[in-house]
Amino acid sequence: MKKYLTMGPLLAGAALLASVGVSSAEGTYTIGISNTVQGNGWREEMICAMKAQALASGEVAKLNIAHRNTDAAGQLEDIRNLISAKVNAIVVNPADPAGIKAGLEEATKAGIVVVAVDQAVTEPSAYIISNNQEQYAYLGAKWLFQQMGGKGEVLYMRGAAGASADSDRDKGFKKALAEFPDVKVAQEVFTGWQQDQGKQQILSFLATGAPINGIWTSGIDNVIVDALVEQQAPMVPVVGADNAGFVGQLNSVKGLVGAAVTNPGSIGGAGITLALQILDGKKPAQQTVLVEPQLWENATDEGKAKLKAAADPSLSPEWPVSISIPDWTTYTKDQIVACKGPGE
Repeated sequence: MKKYLTMGPLLAGAALLASVGVSSAEGTYTIGISNTVQGNGWREEMICAMKAQALASGEVAKLNIAHRNTDAAGQLEDIRNLISAKVNAIVVNPADPAGIKAGLEEATKAGIVVVAVDQAVTEPSAYIISNNQEQYAYLGAKWLFQQMGGKGEVLYMRGAAGASADSDRDKGFKKALAEFPDVKVAQEVFTGWQQDQGKQQILSFLATGAPINGIWTSGIDNVIVDALVEQQAPMVPVVGADNAGFVGQLNSVKGLVGAAVTNPGSIGGAGITLALQILDGKKPAQQTVLVEPQLWENATDEGKAKLKAAADPSLSPEWPVSISIPDWTTYTKDQIVACKGPGE
């Protein structure tokens, strides 16, 4: 069963959760964190949201963070190290659901609460709180194909191969593609959710001289616009995420028509909240909670107004502007920007 939420005011925690126990004393929990992409702005915001929420909660004494660039085998090792450290909960952004399933099962058997954020896992004992990745891709792709007039060539710039978020987004993209039979994929690439890799890929594609009518990106977006500007290439419609740099470009780059689909890195903070609720004896009514995305575009006055309101040039260009999620995060902007957890 899945519980679908919107990015507007969410249902209050009391409506979502059924109390089955009593709260622990403040500042007593140790939370383990496992993440496999480092140096990516979205993931860095996610980690900072986890730290900020742990601090703001008053319930976390310590965070044990495994935050590095690695694969599923490396993440499985990190998870087993967290189990050995006897953490109370593990909040994980999975590299590959199948590759870490055994570790998540071992954690549950050891009495550790497991919460997956951003992406789904296949271990049935784990809880999931995630942005709706399939809908993220569908919303953006459908808007893009409409801007293309329902025909033409699209550059399809995916995330990381094997990641469940990428697989879910691929479903959403292809769902939209099926509705527009005259839109064709000019080239499909995996950016690995890395800025430098994505920029090199778009530069290589532009060098071929092959025509395109639109670009869909899996959140590596501002460098794509930079490349179009630098190469004086045709400014085709571009879809990306709600990263501060891209939102700023949608407000300022001449000739750019595009849309930002919300995908808040603050889902990491929501994962900490969910883990603490479960530790406090308040299990969610459903195993999976999804946050529904919004689309902000600059092709209409209404869309421009939303983008202008969302813009935050004070944030890192790679950070999503959606730095909090109502009813799931309680930290301040200063706290998430400071990126300090308990004891730091």
